[in-house]
Amino acid sequence: MGDIIVIQFATLDGVVSDPENWAFRYGAGPVTDDKFQLGARMEQGVQLYGRRTWERFAQLWPGRDSDYAKLMNTVPKRVATRTGIDAAAWSNSAPIEGDPLAWAAAERARRDVVVIGSLSLVHTLAAADLVDEYRLITFPTVVGAGDRLFEAGPPAEFRFTVAEPVDAAVRTVFRRERTS
Repeated sequence: MGDIIVIQFATLDGVVSDPENWAFRYGAGPVTDDKFQLGARMEQGVQLYGRRTWERFAQLWPGRDSDYAKLMNTVPKRVATRTGIDAAAWSNSAPIEGDPLAWAAAERARRDVVVIGSLSLVHTLAAADLVDEYRLITFPTVVGAGDRLFEAGPPAEFRFTVAEPVDAAVRTVFRRERTS
């Protein structure tokens, strides 16, 4: 059995939307390579995107050549979309056929699902109680307005498991506490 792991860039005040406006103020270090420390979970799992995030990434990653870019380009990618995608734009990509929640639950039964960005999809997965872990790279800035991952902090059933520096930012991991 795998986990559904959400990864996001965030500000101190919890904003996760439009990171280009603030994440790169601190250089490329915090946003390059495997700063979320997913390692083998990324290699053996599947990435899940909403259509808009996938379209932005499909413009960026195919032209990159670092070791991490090679991983991003070879790992399987699935896209929750009602309008379809040009799967040829980014290798190993395909739209999800049918209900994305049912797909995510079934896929989690066999391997890790890493959800990158895709805030509306993340909110839908969270509302269906399907998220097992949040991994955030938090930058030392406050922007005041924007879309937030959590309205009032992580849900009560999640606990901090990691907090460590990543260049000018901090990587935090919130993991669901299981009672069984």
